[in-house]
Amino acid sequence: MIGVRFWTVAASALIAATPAFAAPAATASAASEPQTAPKDAPNFLIIVADDLGWSDLGAFGGEIATPNLDALALSGVRFTGFHTAPTCSPTRSMLMSGVDNHEAGLGTMAELLGPATRGQPGYEGYLNDRVASIAELLRAGGYATWMAGKWHLGLTPEREPAARGFEHSFALLQGLSNHFGADQDEAWTKAGLAPSYRDDGKPAALPKGQYSADYFADRLIGYLDASAKAADRRPFFAYLPFTTPHWPLQAPAETIAKYKGRYDAGYEALRAERLARQKALGLVPADAVPHSLELARPWASLNADERAVEARKMEVYAAMVDRMDQNVGRVIAALKAQGRYDNTIILFFADNGPEGNVIEAPSPRFKVGSPDAALPPAQALGIDNSLENIGKPTSYVGYGPGWAQANSVPSWLVKGYTTEGGIRVSAFAAGRGVTGGGRIANANLDVRDVAPTLLDYAGLRQPSQFADHAILPYEGKSLRPVLAASAANVRSADDTLGYELFFRRALRQGDWKVVFLPAPTNRYTRGGVSTGRWQLFNVARDPGETHDLAAAEPKRLAELVKAYDLYAKAKGVVPLPVGAEAAPAPAARP
Repeated sequence: MIGVRFWTVAASALIAATPAFAAPAATASAASEPQTAPKDAPNFLIIVADDLGWSDLGAFGGEIATPNLDALALSGVRFTGFHTAPTCSPTRSMLMSGVDNHEAGLGTMAELLGPATRGQPGYEGYLNDRVASIAELLRAGGYATWMAGKWHLGLTPEREPAARGFEHSFALLQGLSNHFGADQDEAWTKAGLAPSYRDDGKPAALPKGQYSADYFADRLIGYLDASAKAADRRPFFAYLPFTTPHWPLQAPAETIAKYKGRYDAGYEALRAERLARQKALGLVPADAVPHSLELARPWASLNADERAVEARKMEVYAAMVDRMDQNVGRVIAALKAQGRYDNTIILFFADNGPEGNVIEAPSPRFKVGSPDAALPPAQALGIDNSLENIGKPTSYVGYGPGWAQANSVPSWLVKGYTTEGGIRVSAFAAGRGVTGGGRIANANLDVRDVAPTLLDYAGLRQPSQFADHAILPYEGKSLRPVLAASAANVRSADDTLGYELFFRRALRQGDWKVVFLPAPTNRYTRGGVSTGRWQLFNVARDPGETHDLAAAEPKRLAELVKAYDLYAKAKGVVPLPVGAEAAPAPAARP
C-alpha cells in the first residue's frame, strides 16, 4: 500500500499551525481502538552510528575526540551488553519492528539473497507487512515523526520511510553512498551504483560537496526548527541514522588533519591502549583477555609504505567518528535552544560491529538491478586510492581487519559475525527519566528492545492489528527498568535471544552463549572464519570469547543448541544447505 498507514487521531489539536509544516490528515484503518499519547509524553531522539567500533567513543575507551557523545553517555547510562544483528539492515528491521529480523523481512541482507533464501518468508529484503514500524505506531499515537539518514529497509515507494510512518524524511534508501555525493554522476549511474535519496518520498540528491553527517544533521535540525516555529505541540520521534563511519572512508580535510600521525604505532598498539582504558573505566572485567587477531597481518610485517597507507585509513576513520560527534552536538544544541532537551529521551547505539573487509572498490552486491554483472574498473568511476587521496571524495577504501579488531577489542571478530565483535555495540541512554551520573549497566539488552521501550514511555500499547492486518507481538522488552535503575535486568537468566545471519548462528541465555560459524556460505567477510562446530562461552567472565567451554560443559552446550534449534524453527530461519557444515574452512588470509 502506497502512502501513510496510521490510525485516525484527534488531529485538530495536533496539526501544526504553519501550512508549510502541517501534519497531514490521518487515514482511517481497521486497527485496534485508536490511542493518543498523553500530553506530557516525552520526545525521542534515536541516533544510530553505522559500523562504529565498540571502543571508538571516549566514554567507551577510545582516543577519538567525541566530547558531545561522551557528555551524553556520562550523563546517562552506558550499556556493556547491548546487542544487534551482525549487519545493518537486519538490525534496522529489528529496531523498527521490535521482533526478530527473520520475521520482519531481513532474514538476510537484500544484497545477499541467494538460492537458499530468495523467496522465503521473512527474507523479502525489506521491512514487511507482518510488522508495524515504531514510527507508524508513534505517529498514530499523536507523535511528529522525522528521520534524516540511512534507511536500508526497502527501495520501492511503498517501502520507503514516507510510507512507513515518517511524516518528514530525507533518506538514503541503500546501505551506503559517497559521503560527499560524488557517486551521483553519469559514470556511477551507468554502473548501477548511484544511490537513491528520497525527500518526503520524492526523488532527491545529497548536495554534492556537502558531507553526509553535516547534511543529515542539517535536515533533522530543520525539522525541529520548523515544528518549533509552527508551535507544533506534539511530542516527536526523531531518528538520526548516520552513514558514518561506514565505508567508503571519507571526511573533511580539516577533521582528518587532527589525527595526523596518531595511528603510526599500528593496530596492535591501539588495541592494547583501548583495552587498558576500558578496564580503567570499569567497562570490562579487570582480568578480561582479548581475543587474538584474525585475518590481519602483524603490523611489524608491513613495510613503510604499507604502514603509511594503513595509518592514513585509520586517521580518516577517526575523522568520520569525530565529525559525527560534532553533528550530534549541533542537534543537542538545537534541542536546548528550543527548550525541548529536558523532555527528550536519547538513545545512541551502533548498528553492528566494525567493518573488517579489505575494501578498495565498490562491490557488485550493491549494484542496482543486476548485482552479478561486472563492474567497470575503478578508474572509470574516478576512484583514486593513492596515499595522498585517501579520505577525499574520489577515494574508496575500508580500513580492514586489523583496525576493526582494535576497535572491537576485547571482542572476537567484526561485523558480519554472530560473535561479540559483530553484535555487541557501544550504546547508551540519556535524558528524561534516565538515572545517570556515569552509571554502567551490564544487562543483556538488544535492539529488539527499542520499539517496546519507546511505546512504553509514550504511554501507548502495541495493537494486535495495523493497517487492516495482524502484526507480530513484540519480542523485545521495555528498557524502562534499566534506564530508571529500578532493576538490573529486563530478562531472567532463563530467557533466550537467538541470532542468525549468513548461516552463522548464536544464542544467548543469561551469561552463556553458543556460537556456530560454518564453512563460509554466502560469506560476508573476505577470507571467512570457521570452526564448523558449536562453541560455548561464558561471556560475563570471558567477553573476548577466548575460552571454549563446550568440552567441559556438554550438558549446557546441548541445552543451548536445542534452544537455538527451537528459536530457528519459531522464526523461520532458513537452514544451512545440506553438506555445508561439513565443508572445510578456508585458510585465513589478510
